[in-house]
Amino acid sequence: MAAALVRPRSNRMIAGVCAGLARRFGTTPVTMRVIFLVSCLLPGPQFLVYLALWILLPSEEKAHGAAAW
Repeated sequence: MAAALVRPRSNRMIAGVCAGLARRFGTTPVTMRVIFLVSCLLPGPQFLVYLALWILLPSEEKAHGAAAW
């Protein structure tokens, strides 16, 4: 089963979005960061998607606290 999509406390650089996506899709955080940086060279709303994920993805400790209920 795939890992939950949350922003982990470890391997964070800014908000943990790339680290969370890397954990979810089974790759390293460095690979996900490189993919994000290369995608920023292309036209599109990549930075806005990053900001939206930062706001929408729960932090790891909040997600585990909510699962306890």
